[in-house]
Amino acid sequence: MTDVNPVMAKSQSLCDWLSYLERIHPQTIDLGLERVSAVARRLGVDTLPMPVILVAGTNGKGTTCAMLESIYRAAGYRVGVYASPHLVRYNERVRVDGADASDAALCDALAAVEQARDGISLTFFEFGTLAALWIFSRQAPDVVILEVGLGGRLDATNLISADVAVITSIALDHCDWLGDDRESIGREKAGICRAGRPLVCGEPDAPASIAAVAARVGATLLQCDQAFSAQREGDVWHFHGQHQQWHALPFPVLPWQNAITALAVIEQMSLPVNETQIRQGLSEARLAGRMQRWAERPNVILDVAHNPHSAAYLAGQLAQTTCKGRRFAVVGMLKDKDITQTLAQMLPVVDQWFLASLAGPRAASAQQLLTCLGLAATTYDTVVDAYTDALRQASDDDEIVVFGSFFTVAAVMEQPAAL
Repeated sequence: MTDVNPVMAKSQSLCDWLSYLERIHPQTIDLGLERVSAVARRLGVDTLPMPVILVAGTNGKGTTCAMLESIYRAAGYRVGVYASPHLVRYNERVRVDGADASDAALCDALAAVEQARDGISLTFFEFGTLAALWIFSRQAPDVVILEVGLGGRLDATNLISADVAVITSIALDHCDWLGDDRESIGREKAGICRAGRPLVCGEPDAPASIAAVAARVGATLLQCDQAFSAQREGDVWHFHGQHQQWHALPFPVLPWQNAITALAVIEQMSLPVNETQIRQGLSEARLAGRMQRWAERPNVILDVAHNPHSAAYLAGQLAQTTCKGRRFAVVGMLKDKDITQTLAQMLPVVDQWFLASLAGPRAASAQQLLTCLGLAATTYDTVVDAYTDALRQASDDDEIVVFGSFFTVAAVMEQPAAL
């Protein structure tokens, strides 16, 4: 089904639109830029009139985008952000000036894409990417930050030639699509760079393939610990870039390594930002589902960690905090993730496990999680069941950590346990 739907082209129901988008393309993932670029040209969004930052990486994309957004907003700029996936509402994927896109704005944008595609089939993500670009082209923020969906080179966001391209980290994930080693994955992610433009790499131990792609394309590679670095000093830190040095900066709630990367990006952009604005932006930066305190008595932490790299970071953060009682883990994961190694990272900081099945064709069952965990644990049919039982068993001094997938965290966020 690829023809324009005249009924949908006039619909003002976002729920109906999302249901429609899930049906119109035979594949959930269909990497390649030919189809989406053709529709972008028809829409007039294959280029944007404002500066654009494009952020790729295995982990850290969302938090890097959040810190860039927070700093630029502290500096008085209107910022457009396109990020994925969402947690509870699709509207979270498109923000302008700190506000999620309205249903009406998204419906108008999706209708414009539907009219423009004229027989070209688009995936759910491609459709949404074009809608976001259409919104940005009309609302005209001062700067746009795009988060890559999968990989980089063939991702729909890469139809835009960014002023600064960013790679946050490289680890094994989505191996079926990107390759099963860091060199292959780095090569795919480096595909977002452009000739004569900066490629900021926040991964200190970057695969050689990133530098090779940058050299072949003619991009200027700025590597962490080479072109820029940071220094801890007590409760503050200092950034040392090619042309800028910013001092006595606060440690953000979000991962510090990604803050360093964000400042390296800001240094390369043409939008002036001063040290006071950077401090404010770092202090205020937050992102739902990243070390998010959701409730207390018992303390509940939500984190979307879903691969070994992100789970190791989560475990490290938890190890630095005090839990007077026991620490429970409520976990649901997708079966295409490295479940065994992801759970293994959390073993030192978890006392009791509550394993949940997720829904859908990619979901891992609770029994699969139990097999990979290799320890005694309780299994549940749903995340809500697991979370409810964890709350029932927990005392005020205990802590519940919910992790494993965006779907897992979203299921808990929809429960009435928020502060």
